[in-house]
Amino acid sequence: MLAPFIVSFLVLFIVVMVAVTLATKFYDSKRKKQVSSMLKTVAPEQQDISISHLLMESGDESRSFMERFIDRLDFAQKLQVQMQQAGLDWTPLKLFALMFIFCGVGCVIGLRFQFMGLGYTSAALGLAFGSLPYFHVRRTRTKRLNKLEEQFPEALEFLARSMRAGHAFTISLEMLGEELPEPLGQEFRTLFNEQNLGAALEVALTNLTTRVPLLDMRFFSSSVLLQKQTGGNLAEILTQLAMVIRERFRLKGQVKAASAHGRLTATILMCMPIVTMLALLIVSPGYLQGMAKDPDGRYMIGGAILGQLVGNYFIRKIINIKV
Repeated sequence: MLAPFIVSFLVLFIVVMVAVTLATKFYDSKRKKQVSSMLKTVAPEQQDISISHLLMESGDESRSFMERFIDRLDFAQKLQVQMQQAGLDWTPLKLFALMFIFCGVGCVIGLRFQFMGLGYTSAALGLAFGSLPYFHVRRTRTKRLNKLEEQFPEALEFLARSMRAGHAFTISLEMLGEELPEPLGQEFRTLFNEQNLGAALEVALTNLTTRVPLLDMRFFSSSVLLQKQTGGNLAEILTQLAMVIRERFRLKGQVKAASAHGRLTATILMCMPIVTMLALLIVSPGYLQGMAKDPDGRYMIGGAILGQLVGNYFIRKIINIKV
């Protein structure tokens, strides 16, 4: 009679122990993933790789010579900051590799279309194609900063409402990072994680203004730090700042509508010579080659390109009205 009872008890005990073990491992794995995600928002991916090698005798031995050489350059750090502001997980080495590949593609295309001579065409197209990855980073950075600027008034109003409801500033930051869509939600999650991991509020806000180099973000950081030192109603300050930003957006929209004719004119004047040249190369390939082979013709082509660039620069300066 006791044998079935003992067997049942042992089976039930083993099942319970296995369930508790699996639940503990699942909970630990979830905690590790949560901490890992917090660290990834605080530090870029390439910095996480270097941190994992701190206990090694020589952390640079696992890196290639090119990576160590690029890290020693002064502009490598600036490129890394720009790529971080663009929301890209690239490294300077990856950017230089893409620029080198695109430059090679441009040189190969220049060997096919020799409208300015073999060397001039390959060099011009190589430089043009090689600069495309960098311009992609700059354009992505500009679009992301514009998106951040559009989301910022809503974030300030969310913080103000949360603080009026009785939540602390840090709790409001956590709620904002969870509720706000990307890309601004990611930046506030990074701000909260940095402070939650022990960084001072001044340091965390300084890092925020580095990642998001906007004037409104500097106003926000200054307001928070000033309120921390002198006191005051931070919710009211954030509400007024959101109203000022929205009013500036309205004025910026009016200026953009007024300067639309100038921007369209600049685009047409910049594209017309390029489209005409490509059309002539397709319809009559030998028409421009005679001009490119002549010494005076080369000077005229160079002067035309320089004139296009200078004219486009001044038109952009005229229509770029700061608000």
